Amino acid sequence: METITIDRRDDGTALVTMNRPDKMNAMSQAFFRELPAALDALDADPGVRACVLTGAGRAFSAGGDIGDFHALDGVADYRLQVKLALECFLAVERAETVVIAAVNGLAFGGGTELTLACDMAFASTQARFAFKEITLGLMPGYGIVRGPDVMGRAWTHRMALTGDVVAAEQALAIGLVQEVSEPDALVGDALALAARIAANPPDAVAVAKRFTNRHAPAGIAESIEATAFLQANPETRERVRTFVSRKG
Repeated sequence: METITIDRRDDGTALVTMNRPDKMNAMSQAFFRELPAALDALDADPGVRACVLTGAGRAFSAGGDIGDFHALDGVADYRLQVKLALECFLAVERAETVVIAAVNGLAFGGGTELTLACDMAFASTQARFAFKEITLGLMPGYGIVRGPDVMGRAWTHRMALTGDVVAAEQALAIGLVQEVSEPDALVGDALALAARIAANPPDAVAVAKRFTNRHAPAGIAESIEATAFLQANPETRERVRTFVSRKG
């Protein structure tokens, strides 16, 4: 795979690493296809029942690769791109394999959304979360669907409407993550919990996960349409062009 590595372990767990450190693990079209494929492969492996998802380098993920979106034109193109991204996040929910986020650093936009998609999350003390979409005239299409379930309606509003950055301890307080670890201990702590889950009867774990996550798809369908509309908006496209040129 171009964007992901998988390290299977002998205790029923696997470590899945987003592997674009030079791009702060920004989520490309390849990533949106490869993560669901990786989870399908883990689901098909009887030796893996829980996995930890983390990022290579200093970031968990800086969010969607804005260059991919900038190259699109028209609502139909944006709809297909948004559908690809949101179905990737849904694949994390739908996987029989339990997915635990180990957020090792910056997690902006889609990085925060991916954290929400995971069944639970650990954060490094250096982790930072934000929905920066609003600053470009966009919205976190998956985040506004799943956010209220995980961290409540008000905090979803605050993050989605301000773009404010939330540090690890605040993320713990609002329920976005469930544990905060020192950077050197982060992945080991998450893998230890994954191993405890993997030791339980797999059918019971799969049913519990499936029922907890069963309400998201209806809201996702509506969010795809709304997000595609915003991304095709002329003002939004100009903000994105300015953002890309500033980064370049």
